[in-house]
Amino acid sequence: MINIALPKGRLGDRTYSMMAAAGYDCPAILEKNRKLTFENPEKGIRYFWVKPSDVSIYVERGAADIGVCGEDILLEYEPEVYELLDLGIGKCRMCVAGPKDFYDNEDRTLRIATKFPHIAGAFYEKKGRDIDIIHLNGSIEIAPILKLSDVIVDIVETGNTLRENNLDVLETVVPISARLISNKISFQFRHEEILRIRDGLAKLVGSDEDLKVIKLEH
Repeated sequence: MINIALPKGRLGDRTYSMMAAAGYDCPAILEKNRKLTFENPEKGIRYFWVKPSDVSIYVERGAADIGVCGEDILLEYEPEVYELLDLGIGKCRMCVAGPKDFYDNEDRTLRIATKFPHIAGAFYEKKGRDIDIIHLNGSIEIAPILKLSDVIVDIVETGNTLRENNLDVLETVVPISARLISNKISFQFRHEEILRIRDGLAKLVGSDEDLKVIKLEH
């Protein structure tokens, strides 16, 4: 079977809905139970849910043949996988955000709080800006409010949290969307099956608004 890692949450629901619409449905995943994997032998597929940031690890190490994760994960961790398709879902932006009246004084080091130190570092390296990266794991919007940092680099979807805390988007680092990725060895030996799935999904890209999203328990 083709092992498919799905990200938990809304992105996973939308991903599975696309898979089902492409002909890779799995009735077992709709059942209320405590199963960890869900198979459809007729279609030759096995799904399992994982934390979104872990999808690339499962794929890179071969526990999953393919999976879906955000471009932010691929840019930050640079896993050894093949990126096969931009699914056009889970769209958001990686942004620099800070106080509305923020002025970047280039005579001093810019303090940046972020969950994405690699992306932030690469962005400011291109600018030749001297920075101090503060790697945080929790909610980072509070960092500039408490003067821990000058700005933050984070994913922005609606911007509501920023506005409620008197922060603004200052720059867009990179647009983000969900990507179909493949294990390199799996792609070599199961080339046809994986490309068949990719091509089935490719036909649905851009039609997400018309897609009936299946709400799943995971």
